[in-house]
Amino acid sequence: MNGLSALWGIAAVLGVPMLSCGYALAVEALLARLGGRRGAAWRPWLWLAPAGLLLAGLLVYPVLRTVALSLMDAGGTGYVGFRNYLHVFSDRSLLLVLRNNLRWLLVFPVAASVAGLAIAVLADRTRYEKVLKSVIFMPAAISLAVAGVLWRFMYQFQPAGTAQTGSVNALLCWLDPGFTPRAWLFDPALNNGALIAGMVWIQAGYAMVLFSASLKNIPESLIEAARLEGANGFQVFFKVVLPLMRSTVVVVLTTYVVIALKVFDFVYVTTSGTLGTDVIGNRMYKEMFIYNHYERASTLAVVMLLAIIPIMILNIRSFRKDGRSP
Repeated sequence: MNGLSALWGIAAVLGVPMLSCGYALAVEALLARLGGRRGAAWRPWLWLAPAGLLLAGLLVYPVLRTVALSLMDAGGTGYVGFRNYLHVFSDRSLLLVLRNNLRWLLVFPVAASVAGLAIAVLADRTRYEKVLKSVIFMPAAISLAVAGVLWRFMYQFQPAGTAQTGSVNALLCWLDPGFTPRAWLFDPALNNGALIAGMVWIQAGYAMVLFSASLKNIPESLIEAARLEGANGFQVFFKVVLPLMRSTVVVVLTTYVVIALKVFDFVYVTTSGTLGTDVIGNRMYKEMFIYNHYERASTLAVVMLLAIIPIMILNIRSFRKDGRSP
């Protein structure tokens, strides 16, 4: 088995470049035969054909197949129309899933963006800017599954009066000796907020890097001119700096909205979606691989896709309004 895998690996490493070179030579030979105008007209289409086929095979077809499955019954043989979609928006457990994703959508993008922006502004005024940014960006460099394991340990709970093994409870008890340790991941009133807080810790470094780069691109002369006009620090930031960072804010918020909509691995590792923490990505995994309800999993995937499309359209329009190409 290992030998066969090695042969496939060698074939892929050698075969793909050889096929690419062979296709390029064949295309140019064909274009040379077609001549000037005809060759010039066909050249873009022939060069884009491999990418178009890959896009159709790896993206377009799976999307169409998923939409088709969402309109079928459990066996995938009978057409049931929008019955699966009605189930998604009427079943109590699935409504809870949608509500949780709405919480993520409303809280996480704003919280992570504000945290990243605050860190970028404050770090820009310190002597140890590079070291501070490297430390804060570190969580964004690890996988969400590993981060989920870390936060599961950090949220560990021990009864009051005993040594706390979880970092969060230990820190709060150290700061306030009268603090009662909380079961952060097991309390339905706290667990969703605790998960969002953990994700903010992970992703704030990404926003910090983009906001920091955007801050450094703002001409210092504009800030000095505003100060000479009598603007204070808050006025300079909200009326001069922040408007000039509009395109970066849109990119960061769009990225975080997509993350909030498709969050899966962090929730799966920390709580597995139990105790009211389930989200669309986690429930889709359960429907497909645990319950064997492929039609419901496909329906949830389509719902997620439909939720993401308007966000991407708004993002593209924002880039065009700013005179930039996404």
